Amino acid sequence: MNAIALATPGVDQAVEISGISVLDNSASLANAGAVYVVLKDWGSRLKEKGQDLRSIIQHIQGQLDQLPDAIGLALPPPPIQGIGNSGGFNQMIEIRDGDVDFPRLDRAVAAIVANAGTQSALQRVSSPFRASVPQVQVLVDRTKAETLQVSVGDVFATMSSYLGSTYVNQFTKFGRTFQVYVQADSRFRLKPTDIENLYVKSRDNKMIPLGALVQIRSVTGPSLITLYNLYPAATVVGSPAPGYSTGQAISLMEQVADQTLPPGMATEWTAMSFQEKIVGHQIYYVFGLAILLVYLCLAGQYESWIAPLAVILAVPLALLGPDLVLNGLGLANNLYTQIGLMLLIALSAKNAILIVEVAREHRVLHGEPILDSAVAAARMRFRPILMTSFAFILGVMPLVAASGAGAAARVSLGLCVASGMLASTCLTVLFVPSFFVLLQRLEERLRPVKMPAHAAAG
Repeated sequence: MNAIALATPGVDQAVEISGISVLDNSASLANAGAVYVVLKDWGSRLKEKGQDLRSIIQHIQGQLDQLPDAIGLALPPPPIQGIGNSGGFNQMIEIRDGDVDFPRLDRAVAAIVANAGTQSALQRVSSPFRASVPQVQVLVDRTKAETLQVSVGDVFATMSSYLGSTYVNQFTKFGRTFQVYVQADSRFRLKPTDIENLYVKSRDNKMIPLGALVQIRSVTGPSLITLYNLYPAATVVGSPAPGYSTGQAISLMEQVADQTLPPGMATEWTAMSFQEKIVGHQIYYVFGLAILLVYLCLAGQYESWIAPLAVILAVPLALLGPDLVLNGLGLANNLYTQIGLMLLIALSAKNAILIVEVAREHRVLHGEPILDSAVAAARMRFRPILMTSFAFILGVMPLVAASGAGAAARVSLGLCVASGMLASTCLTVLFVPSFFVLLQRLEERLRPVKMPAHAAAG
C-alpha cells in the first residue's frame, strides 16, 4: 500500500503504521494497518492533470482493489478534524436482543455490505469487523496453580509483561528522563509455544514454567469487540457516489439496513453521520426563523402585518436560481450552499424593500392609486436594483471561478448567491409590484387607510 501511494502522481510522502485500524479506532491488530498520504503542494499539482484529491483517491483505490490478500480502502479525511476518522458515513450495526453471537453479527454486516454494494448511489462500503480472526487462547489450570502455590493473577501478569510490556520506573541521565519497560526479547515470543517457556514465581519462591499451568490452543473470534451504547456492535463505513450527497447516502443505508437486518438487530449513526442526522432537518427551522425575523422587522417598520408579505414573497423567487443551477451542474446541497441560502434571504428582501418602500410612499403619503404607485416604484428603483445586484454578482464571481485547496466550498457558496441574486434581480421587478398591489388592496379593505385629501381610489 505504501508503494502504491508513493507511485501515485501528486503524492509527496506516505507514512505507514502497522497494527492499527482507523475505521474502528483500534490498535494492536495483527491484520490491519494504515498509510497516511501527504500530497504535494496544491500549486504544483494544479499544473498537472489528474492530481486533484478526487483523482488521487480514485487512482489509489483502483490499485488497492487489485491486492490479492487484503482489502484496501482509500478514504479522505473527515470534514471536521476530531469528529470521526474518515469522510463519508459511519454506521454501527448493533445486537439489541441481549445476544453476543459475533458470527451472527458478522453475517449481518456482510449482508449489508453486499446489499449496499449493489446501490449506484454508494461506493467503497466496507466493514473492518471480522468474527473469524485466528487467535491464541490460553487456558489456565487454576486448581493446579493453587496446588503449586502460584497466584492466578501472577500468571496473567507474567504473560502481560513478557508478551506485551510493563512500565517499571524512570531514571534521569544526560539531563533527560528515560522510562523503563520490561519485555521479553523478540526471539522468545515469536510462537505461541514460547509461552510455555516463561516462568512465574510461586509463593514459596520457586520458578514454575507456565507450560505446567496453561493450555494453549488455536481458536477464531473477533479481533476487536466493540460496544456501542452498551450493545455488541460492528462498524460499516462508505461514501456517496459522485453526484449524491451524504444525506442521500444515509437515507439509502437506512433502507438497506431495514431490508437486510434480522430481528434483534438495529443500527445507529456515529461520528459526522450522527451529527448530520441530528441537524440535517434543522436547516428548515433555521430558514423559517430567518424569514420570520425579517418579517417581524418589516412589520415594525411598516406598522402593518400585511405589507411585509410583499417583501417576504420575493424570497422564493431568489431560490429558483440555486435550484436550477445546482441541479443542472449536479452539485450537492452542502453546508456552504445552505449558508448562501441564508444570505439570499437578506439580499432578495433588500431588492423587494426598495420597491415596496417607494410604492407605499407614493400611496400613503401622496395618495396615488395603488397600481400607479407600484408601476412608479418599479420604474424608479429599476436602476438601483440593477446596479447593486450586479455589483454584488460581479463581486462573488471570484468565488464561482475559485481554484486551489478548498475551492469546492467557495464554488458552492459563490454559485448559490450569484445564481440567487441573478434570479432575484430578473424576477423582483416583475413580481414584487404585483404582490404590493394585491396585498395593499387587501390591507385597505381590512383596515381603511386615511389618505390625503387629493388621494385617488386604488
